[in-house]
Amino acid sequence: MATKYTKFDNEKRDQYTILVPSMLPIHFRLLKPIFKQSGYNIEVLTNDSDQVKEEGLAHVHNDTCYPALLVIGQFIDALKSGKYDLDHVALVITQTAGGCRASNYLSLLRKALQMEGWEHIPCLSVNFSGLEKDSGLKITMPMLLRVLYCILYGDALMWLKNQVMPYELNRGQTEQVIDEIVSVLEKEFVEGGYRHSKRIYKMMIEKMKAIPRSQESKIRVGIVGEIYMKYSPLGNHDLENYLMREGFEPVVTGVMDFGLYCIENGIIDYEYYHRHAKTHSLFSLAKSLIMRMQKTFEQAVKKDGTFVPPEDFNQVIRDGKGFIDQGVKMGEGWLLTSEVVSLVKNGVNNIISAQPFGCLPNHIVAKGMVRRIKEVYPKANIVAIDYDPSASRVNQENRIRLMMANAKLNADS
Repeated sequence: MATKYTKFDNEKRDQYTILVPSMLPIHFRLLKPIFKQSGYNIEVLTNDSDQVKEEGLAHVHNDTCYPALLVIGQFIDALKSGKYDLDHVALVITQTAGGCRASNYLSLLRKALQMEGWEHIPCLSVNFSGLEKDSGLKITMPMLLRVLYCILYGDALMWLKNQVMPYELNRGQTEQVIDEIVSVLEKEFVEGGYRHSKRIYKMMIEKMKAIPRSQESKIRVGIVGEIYMKYSPLGNHDLENYLMREGFEPVVTGVMDFGLYCIENGIIDYEYYHRHAKTHSLFSLAKSLIMRMQKTFEQAVKKDGTFVPPEDFNQVIRDGKGFIDQGVKMGEGWLLTSEVVSLVKNGVNNIISAQPFGCLPNHIVAKGMVRRIKEVYPKANIVAIDYDPSASRVNQENRIRLMMANAKLNADS
C-alpha cells in the first residue's frame, strides 16, 4: 500500500519556508530573489557538520548513493535544529529520471520524514520528466528563464573565481568581490534578466582582475565527476579550497554544460532511436540559444585577455568522439569523458574525478576510460576519488596528494 504524503499547497506558498540542499555555493545564492518574485521563500541550507552524515546514515540505507545520504541528512539535521516552524516548512529536491539513483531521492526523503513522525512536511520535486506530477511547485516560463540566467552568471563567476582566488595577495578579497557582484546580480533579476549580460560580464571581469594577485605559476587541476560530488563542498570535502590551500589552481567547468549534455541527449535519442520526433526541433533550438548565451561570456573573456576563457561546448562534444560513444548517457555518461579529454587538450593534465562509491555509470565513464585516454595523452595524470560514508578522508586526501606529487614531477621534467 502506497504511503500517503502531504501535498504542498501552492496557494499558501507565502506561509512556508522552503529548504534547499546545498550544492553550488555561488549559484544557489542567486536563487532566493528569483523564487521570491514568484512568492516562494526559499532558504539554501549551510549546515555541514559531521551530524549531517550521521543523520543520513540513520535515515538512508548505506548502499544508497552518497549524495542522497548527504542531502537527506542535511534536511533532517536542519529540521532538528529548532530554527524552523515544522508546520510551515517544506523541502525541495531534484529528480533526474533515467538510470540514476537520484530518481528515488524523493521517496527516500519521504520515508526519512516518516521515521521522524514528520509526514505532514511537504516535499516538492523539481523535474522535467513527469516523475512527480503534483509536487505543488509551479515553474513558470519567466521563473525558468531567470533560473537559466542564474546558472549562466553563476558559471561565469565560478570560472573567474578559480583563476583569481589561488593568487590573491589579500586573503578573503575574492570572496568580498563575489559578494559585491552577487548583490548586483540580485537586483538584475528583479529589474530584468539577460538583456544586459555583456555589461554584467564586463563588470565581473573588471572587478575580479582588479584584485591584487601574485604572478607565480601554479599547476592547474581539473575537477570532473558526478554532478553533486563535482560541485558540492559538503560532498567532496570542499575540494576546490583544499586544492588552493595546497598551492594548486582548480579548474571546474560550468553546470550549464551538464544542462546542455541533457539537451544533447535528446538530440542523440532522435538520431539513434528516432525518439522525441515531435520535440527534436525544440531540443536543437534550446541548445543553440543556450550556447549563444554561453558564447557571450566566452567572448567577453577573450576580448579582455586577462583570464583563460571556458571551452565552447561544441568543442567539448567533439573532443570526446573517438574515445566514447554518445549512446553512453547514464549518469554523466559521455560528458565526463569528454570533459577530461577537453581539459587535457587545453593543458590541464592533472584531473580529479569525484564520484560516489558504487555509482556504476560514473565508474565506467571515469575509471574505465583512464587507460584509453592515457594511450592518446600519456601526460594525463588522472585520479578517481570515491566518496562514501565509510571512506576515510585521510585516505582520499592521500590519493589526491599522490596525484599532486606526480603533477609536480611532471611540471619539473
